[in-house]
Amino acid sequence: MYFFLSHLSFCDIMISTNVSPNALQVILIGLCHIPALSCHAQLYFFGATVITECCLLSVMSYDRYLAICDPLHYSSIMKHPLPQFLASLCWIVGFTLSMITQVLILELDFCGPNVIDHFFCDLAPVLELACSDTKKVEIHVSITVFIIGISQFLFVVVTYICIFTSILQMSSVSGQQKTFSTCSSHLAVVSTFYGTLITLYMAPTRGYSLNLNKALSLLNTVITPLFKPIIYSLRNTEIRNAVHKLFLSRNSAAQK
Repeated sequence: MYFFLSHLSFCDIMISTNVSPNALQVILIGLCHIPALSCHAQLYFFGATVITECCLLSVMSYDRYLAICDPLHYSSIMKHPLPQFLASLCWIVGFTLSMITQVLILELDFCGPNVIDHFFCDLAPVLELACSDTKKVEIHVSITVFIIGISQFLFVVVTYICIFTSILQMSSVSGQQKTFSTCSSHLAVVSTFYGTLITLYMAPTRGYSLNLNKALSLLNTVITPLFKPIIYSLRNTEIRNAVHKLFLSRNSAAQK
């Protein structure tokens, strides 16, 4: 679990460092100048990390499914090098699919205004600036979102149905409550992440509300990553006890 969490955390770091600097500059100054190549690079890495995170969330749900529903075979199934292979596959899929999207975008003609109505170079505002047909990009993105987004979201839902069924069969009430609390929080984050992703990129057509796009992008790039440390770290009993001991030791040292 912690191995996949490290990769998920790295994804969040890449998204934050990719989007936040420009967003802060827009908020503080009201204007952010970004070269065309930098804009394309930002769009590429953002798409790659989002796709990778989708794959990692599905792999993590499968990992939890094995740990709860088939604990006796967990060690034999999730042994080296399977976790490394699954994590590497997630990164390869993310950067490959995002590269295809970026190649299709580079084939477009941009001959109109060069002002993006957004706080970073997202797909929809970039397509708004194109003066050529964007159907290829839209079809590719819709297919990618269906394969990566909807299908994997359904996979996560099915695995959690199996997990909740297995939890209900537990004899310990405290064990049921603890597992339910952790899984329900994780499922809420997954639902928020996939929900905004599908809404943003399932139909990136011209003329829809860019204000809605900004709100969903903010939720996807800032709010959801903000919840993850709370869910995956502070809700963990061992980590919470370790943080509590750390504060106690510092307080005792300060008093001395």
